[in-house]
Amino acid sequence: MFKIKTLNKIAESGLERLEEEDCAAGSDMPDPDGILVRSFNMHDYVFNPELLAVARAGAGINNIPVDRCTKEGIAVFNTPGANAEAVKELAVCALLMASRDVVGGVEWVRSIAGNGDEVAAMVELGKSSFAGPEISGKTLGVVGLGAIGARIANIALEFGMKVYGFDPYLSVDAAWQLSREVTRAHDIDTVYKNCDYITLHIPYLPATHGMINEDALSKMREGVRLINLARGELVCDEDLIAALDTAKVARYVTDFPNGQIAGLPNVVPLPHLGASTPESEEKCAEMAAAELCDYLKNGNVKNSVNLPPVFLDRIGISRLCVIHLNVPRVITRILDLIGGLDINVEHMINKQRGEYAYTIIDTGTRINGDISENIRKMKEVIRVRILQNE
Repeated sequence: MFKIKTLNKIAESGLERLEEEDCAAGSDMPDPDGILVRSFNMHDYVFNPELLAVARAGAGINNIPVDRCTKEGIAVFNTPGANAEAVKELAVCALLMASRDVVGGVEWVRSIAGNGDEVAAMVELGKSSFAGPEISGKTLGVVGLGAIGARIANIALEFGMKVYGFDPYLSVDAAWQLSREVTRAHDIDTVYKNCDYITLHIPYLPATHGMINEDALSKMREGVRLINLARGELVCDEDLIAALDTAKVARYVTDFPNGQIAGLPNVVPLPHLGASTPESEEKCAEMAAAELCDYLKNGNVKNSVNLPPVFLDRIGISRLCVIHLNVPRVITRILDLIGGLDINVEHMINKQRGEYAYTIIDTGTRINGDISENIRKMKEVIRVRILQNE
């Protein structure tokens, strides 16, 4: 039985999935094999030697020290797409709030509520202050066409919008989800120059830090309306504030407010509501639990942020799982060690991700710890596991 430590409150459906897979889970689990986490900051977390994997019940992994995990042979998983419906619905809401000052209007009506019978007449006189354009007939730019971005692009077409999509890393799966009516932009400047609305759905990485800056804003249309439900750090606050002051940006809707922008006019600050639905929390927890259990029990890798995707059906007696550097002759040397003991390899798979690689080997003979110890002595090897078929 594998031991799973939870660092946050996890939806009951996720815990039930762990129980179904014969995994023991709890917040006080000592020396866990796996960790299930949501928002807990793990950057100062001390890993026990037995820890094999960390699964984040959500898409963002900024709270997890991925580089340190990789160097210690700890797989890190997330749950892309599990919260896609929740974020898509909020993005629709954000599009409308970027157009029409619904929030300001509601606040104003509340402020005059004490005027009794005069309220109706005051509303008729004051409503023009909160008017805004229809989104139908306007152009939306979607930056990032993953599970969330593709959904938003498609639904925007239903609203009568023209849609540009930009994603230099568009996957085949994502492309299948995307309507043919979405115009694919070959560079981000095409989105900046042609769109009345721009919505961001990309991960926060060193390369995307502050990507919406003075230079990017200068290429956008006058009165552009920006939506950021991805990460606050994608936008340079100082440059955004300057663009709001000149009305270059007509409105900014963000799910990541901070002290600099939360109280500004024409900013709609949301309290990080993107995935805050019970359905989303359940889907994320169930997916994270499934990924974690499949890796611990079978060595398979799905939705890892630091290991390549690898799946192999179990057909042998023993399974050898090796995380190693992506350098020549490592696999040859591993196979030599196995073959030297007259152990037959049933089948195997090897895939790479950057400077790291992951190999699964199924054998027709039971293998023991001596083999794993000899493999572990190879300087290129980071972690070795042997899984036995029952």
